[in-house]
Amino acid sequence: MAQPVRQHHGPLSALSSVLNSDGKAHPVENSFVAATVVLGVVAFITAQFDSLHLVSSWTGLVGVLTGAWGQMISATTGERFLLIIGLGAAAVGFYLGMAHGGLFGSLLG
Repeated sequence: MAQPVRQHHGPLSALSSVLNSDGKAHPVENSFVAATVVLGVVAFITAQFDSLHLVSSWTGLVGVLTGAWGQMISATTGERFLLIIGLGAAAVGFYLGMAHGGLFGSLLG
């Protein structure tokens, strides 16, 4: 007996079809994509303010690490594309955060 095809019509269905372009679900890989993009956006935005260098440097560092691991385990081109976008934003945030005071700048005095 044929199984009915489930069509999801929502804002995340297009993103899901891009990330899972091979027809299989990749929950771990997609979680790394989401974490990297969120950390990259936070690092990039907070890097624009000198006083938030602790936030931007730490979120940038964690974003670069999660993005690098996500690249190693990624399964589709869509995942790799979004990981590179998140990695770039996290790296810029990390480097600007380091330039504004670093990981421990205001804690050391």
